[in-house]
Amino acid sequence: MASSNPAPAAVEEKDEVVREFGPLLRVYKSGRLERPLVPPPVGPGLDPATGVQSKDVALGDYSVRLYLPPSATAAANSNNNKKKLPVIVYVHGGGFVAESAASPHYHRFLNSLSAACPALGVSVEYRLAPEHPLPAAYDDCLAALRWTLAASDPWLAANGDLDRVYVAGDSAGANICHHLAIHPDGDLLAAQSQSQGRPLKGAVLIHPWFWGSEAVGEESPDPAHRAMGAGLWFFSCPETSGLDDPRMNPMAPGAPNLDTLACDRVLVCAAEGDFLRWRGRAYAEAVAKARGSGGVELLETQGEGHVFYLFKPDCDKAKEMLHKMVAFVNAA
Repeated sequence: MASSNPAPAAVEEKDEVVREFGPLLRVYKSGRLERPLVPPPVGPGLDPATGVQSKDVALGDYSVRLYLPPSATAAANSNNNKKKLPVIVYVHGGGFVAESAASPHYHRFLNSLSAACPALGVSVEYRLAPEHPLPAAYDDCLAALRWTLAASDPWLAANGDLDRVYVAGDSAGANICHHLAIHPDGDLLAAQSQSQGRPLKGAVLIHPWFWGSEAVGEESPDPAHRAMGAGLWFFSCPETSGLDDPRMNPMAPGAPNLDTLACDRVLVCAAEGDFLRWRGRAYAEAVAKARGSGGVELLETQGEGHVFYLFKPDCDKAKEMLHKMVAFVNAA
């Protein structure tokens, strides 16, 4: 006998998944969005494991979470001359559609990185697609970098060395970091910085999400594979020019010359088990060709996958990567 109540069928139809991008995002017919991979956020404060203090600063469309290592507090309380700290502007990953500066694994990593360097961390909470399609994330991160270089917060003014500002990020965040370093407003950023040379001391791109119409390395040349690798990009950036949009493919014909990167040095991290590893390697090679090998370092982690260090922070390979970043930041 047929049911006289059509409500269950209607609910089922309303909740039908119409787009799914792995564990990052599900889009339902009703317009509802789910981000299954993202755990509940954690608040700022004192981290007992590292002694790092953190706080959130709201800045309109975006916000930042600042990280102050215990060495800064110790110097402020001593009678010694205070040495200012390098500043790391960190951009989280998540395919432009997920994750947060307040996610537990990013919060833990910024605490560890800030303490290990030591450095003042600026973790950017930018607007996510599809609620805010690209270029919203790019715009927010550029605004956060300008805000940082202007030392607009007391922690930055008192503790940050604006001659040693780095940008760092993973996956889509690494993509954004390239955009920050190649942005045509580099002269404006330089004017806001105390540095007489390039406004950024360095850029750290961890497992960067770049792609393109032509395969590099051992990537599959199959057109279907190439399109699948950029599906989330097209979803996040409806106005994109395609797979070779310079924001997704910085080695594409017509992309800004990599010699114009607004930083002295670049560190690229790749992972053997990451399908993006060939892109990271190709990017490092292209930067070396444009600027000379002395300004580029490549760390290739064997036996690990995409952003493994966030989910296995205590493994030896994650510690190796952290130590490499610390050495890179403290090399100048």
